[in-house]
Amino acid sequence: MAPAATGGAAFSQEFYLRYLKQRSAADKSFSYEVLIVDDGSTDQTSKVAFKFVKQHKVDNVRVLLLGRNHGKGEAVRKGMLHSRGELLLMLDADGATKVTDLEKLEAQVHALAQKVKSTSGTSSSSPQKASDVEIAVFGSRAHLEKQALATRKWYRNFLMKGFHLVVLLTAGPGIRDTQCGFKMFTRAAARKLFTNIRLKRWCFDVELVYLCKHLRIPMVEVSVNWTEIPGSKVRMTSIMHMVFELLLIKVGYGLGIWKIYT
Repeated sequence: MAPAATGGAAFSQEFYLRYLKQRSAADKSFSYEVLIVDDGSTDQTSKVAFKFVKQHKVDNVRVLLLGRNHGKGEAVRKGMLHSRGELLLMLDADGATKVTDLEKLEAQVHALAQKVKSTSGTSSSSPQKASDVEIAVFGSRAHLEKQALATRKWYRNFLMKGFHLVVLLTAGPGIRDTQCGFKMFTRAAARKLFTNIRLKRWCFDVELVYLCKHLRIPMVEVSVNWTEIPGSKVRMTSIMHMVFELLLIKVGYGLGIWKIYT
């Protein structure tokens, strides 16, 4: 298991690490690493991150410094390509999603792997690992949509509905919540997806869905526990930037400017 956490200095890493350490102690077949990606932060992120390395040893916690800010998409891409695990989990460092929900995503990975093996005619007794099967599992907050609509301002609901429509036109149906920062990939899927991804900031999540469809990588959406973190609200300028990136996906891939390598 190799979670790649991104974000600012306000970590929930201590809780993540405590959970992983306890699980590893209870199950000797379970191993993990946490890769903290510091995307050119100007606060104390790297200092706190290296403190975790000292406390938990480099075999379990590593830090990747990007030097300057590239954007969340690039931070996740670098984290995924530097991870050493068989199942790779991306999660935001703000702790908005309950870390134990990764077990839900794991269960879906193994269920899908068995399904893929059976449909491809591979024996269930085959030594092939789940990590060798290309699978993507998307954590989702779609089940919380009604509650969110009731508490947000009308114009924010209008903007988000419009954004979801543009996402649908860009990537097509299949994943209702593309933006949840809690996703799991098998190693095989991560290598293929993150060597192709081009967007560095807001809409790399939507590009992942687009790539999954074109590379025929099975994907599934799983409901997760989620808490809104103060200060993480999306601004109007962010929405406009996201729409621009969605247009880039449509034009880049639609006109063949962006090639997809298999």
